[in-house]
Amino acid sequence: MNEQIIYLHGFASGPSSRKARHFRERFDEAGSRIQVPDLSEGDFEHLTISGQVRVIERLAAGEPVVLIGSSMGGYLASLYAARHPEVRRVVLLAPAFGFARRWTETLEPAQLEEWKRTGWLSLYHYAEQRQRRVHYGLIADGLQYENYPDVRQPALVYHGRNDMVVPHEYSIEFAKLRPSVRLELLESDHELADVLDAMWAGVRGFLLEEAK
Repeated sequence: MNEQIIYLHGFASGPSSRKARHFRERFDEAGSRIQVPDLSEGDFEHLTISGQVRVIERLAAGEPVVLIGSSMGGYLASLYAARHPEVRRVVLLAPAFGFARRWTETLEPAQLEEWKRTGWLSLYHYAEQRQRRVHYGLIADGLQYENYPDVRQPALVYHGRNDMVVPHEYSIEFAKLRPSVRLELLESDHELADVLDAMWAGVRGFLLEEAK
């Protein structure tokens, strides 16, 4: 595992999330370099999918890279990999495929219209443990992207059968027509916090396959 590894956190999360810390520690112990960027770059209010993709582009700099993404970070990893064949392997943890479209389907119509009208939606930011607002540009920008990026690289996907945030059926749909995707369904929820060690063992084995 000598190539650069980038871990992409989820929505309203950050580099200090439990999963991010777990993987950083495990990779550090294994002697592998990993970067865990703040995808919002300190401006959560104006977060967009395009802006986050640019963060990945700057870090990867067109070089071979391994991407690990959680929830929205998993969706970002798949978007980037589909557009950059130099990405070697991808690990997706409860990936939030169709991120923007799911928001338009799950919010109440009146709430969505209010977000459009005022430009702002208030929600809980888990990393900061407080209410924050985010601009509707997140959705307007996100709707230009495909729900299921055409990832051709070897990909390992972990998804909890009890995920109430992003149903595991999304990952089944993603894997269905992509022979390079290995899908592992776990008895867990969206956080996958109770299967971190099992995922690490699987991720380590998956990445070592390339080194053989």
